Amino acid sequence: MTIAVIPNAKARHIFLTKHGLVTAPVGVGKGADLQEVVNDLGFVQLDSVNTFARAHDLIMWTRRQQYRPTHLSNLLTKDRGVFEHWTHDASAISMDHFVHWRLKFARDAAWLESRWKEWRRDDFTKKIDEVLRHIDRNGCCTSGDVGTDEERGKGGWWDWHPSKTALEYLWRSGQVSVVRRENFTKIYDLTERVIPPEHLNARLAEQDTVDWACGFALDKLGFATSGEIAAFFALVTPAEARAWCKAALADGRVIEVDVAGVDGKLRRSFARPDVHDLTLPDLSQRVRIMSPFDPALRDRKRAERLFGFHYRIEIFVPAPKRQYGYYVFPVMEVDQLIGRIDMKRQGTTLVVTAFWPEPSVRLGAGRIKRLQSEIGRAARFGGCVDVAYADDWLRQ
Repeated sequence: MTIAVIPNAKARHIFLTKHGLVTAPVGVGKGADLQEVVNDLGFVQLDSVNTFARAHDLIMWTRRQQYRPTHLSNLLTKDRGVFEHWTHDASAISMDHFVHWRLKFARDAAWLESRWKEWRRDDFTKKIDEVLRHIDRNGCCTSGDVGTDEERGKGGWWDWHPSKTALEYLWRSGQVSVVRRENFTKIYDLTERVIPPEHLNARLAEQDTVDWACGFALDKLGFATSGEIAAFFALVTPAEARAWCKAALADGRVIEVDVAGVDGKLRRSFARPDVHDLTLPDLSQRVRIMSPFDPALRDRKRAERLFGFHYRIEIFVPAPKRQYGYYVFPVMEVDQLIGRIDMKRQGTTLVVTAFWPEPSVRLGAGRIKRLQSEIGRAARFGGCVDVAYADDWLRQ
């Protein structure tokens, strides 16, 4: 049987459509409108780096430019439209998915019980009941409120005091939940006091969650290998994703396609049967400054195959060895990643140090104007009243 090819331009168009990055970023960016964005994406990765805007806020703003950081916070603390837990990293996840995360809770609990006993100092399991009783009696708490008589480690996440490790274990295993954050510090309470009853009390069979997670991932990616499907939520195992793809192919829920990378190389993938007949919206001409953790860019290898864009975070690279900067933002125009920008907020000024275009990108007057318009919008979003450009900010 002949396997149909999805050309690279169409593959990019499909992928960006699935991630809400094709049409203009209009909408109020709060309440039901923001909930729709989160539901559509499935989750939004959280990150504490705040040189300009935190990752989750920039992800939302890229799609809804009336969005402000308090709007996502309200979804968590007031509307309970999202909950915080782990995908491949800490994330705000649509509350509709809570029932599926029970599989994650169970698997994380088993994994952490075995691994953290070896990796963390002392025995955190002896503190689990004590921490639970503390929260039950006293209500919301942070890691600083438990184990106050225990020695605080100085060696990073692997050197947590036992009660902090127990609290993190309780969160990862679903027994406590994040109520809110203050200065990005997690504040926890018992899960039954946080999650709405209709979600708290729902239960599904394990296979139902596996089927849902694989199907949702494929629908959001547009086309994917079984490995990419498994990695989307990090909720199912690679073996479960392979088995799902095999079964879905056999019963006609998916087909095989060859997806062309920007270099012309084909990658065998799975897609829905209607993938070749999708009606796609016209591509917006906007320039977008994006978070490095945007769902469309999180899979660095996929981004490199589809867009020819190689990106690495250089936070932990010594300054003299950095190719670009401490924390630079990818820049997209239409359906291309055209470069990366180094900018940060200093007081009420957004300081733009450099923009590096990709090798194939020509910096004409029109493109520079569109880029500066987006920088101006970003400055307003970040609470800045001025933009300051370094003399050599345009790097050729």
